[in-house]
Amino acid sequence: MSALEVGALAPDFELSDTHGTPVRLSALRGEKVMLVFVPAAFTGRCTGEVCELSENLAEFDDAGVRVLGITCDPTPAQRVWQETEGITFDLLSDFWPHGEVARTYGVFVEDRGLSLRASFLVDAEGVIRERIVNPTTEVRGIAWYRAAIGGPVGR
Repeated sequence: MSALEVGALAPDFELSDTHGTPVRLSALRGEKVMLVFVPAAFTGRCTGEVCELSENLAEFDDAGVRVLGITCDPTPAQRVWQETEGITFDLLSDFWPHGEVARTYGVFVEDRGLSLRASFLVDAEGVIRERIVNPTTEVRGIAWYRAAIGGPVGR
C-alpha cells in the first residue's frame, strides 16, 4: 500500500496520548491538523525533528494548525520521551494493534515495525492538503512545514 495522496479523505483513528487520553481525528473536524509520523522515540534524528517542531510550535498555532506526533512506541515510553525532551505537542501511541494507523496511511514499514517519516496536513473538513513521505533516514526540515502551513508565520 502506498501513502495516501493529497486530496484523499484522511482516515479516522483513535489513539491515546501520553496521559492515556483518547484522541480521535474526526473529533478535531473544524480545525487543521498536522499528523507527524515519527519512526521511533529516543533516536537522534527523531528527537531532533520533534524538538525542532516543538521549538517552532507558535508558527503552527498562528496558522491554526494542531500538531499530533504519532509513533509505534508504547505510551509510557512516549511520556518519558516527551518529558525528557520538553516536547510541547501531543504524542499519540500507534503501538497496539501495532502500526495500525501508520498502515492505514500507507507509511508502515512492516519488516521494521515502525513508520516512515511522513507528515500529512489535514484541513478542517478532514481532507489531506499537503504531505511529505521520506525514508526513515531522511529528516523533514522545518522549511517543508512552513511552506505547508502557509509561510514562516503561518500566513
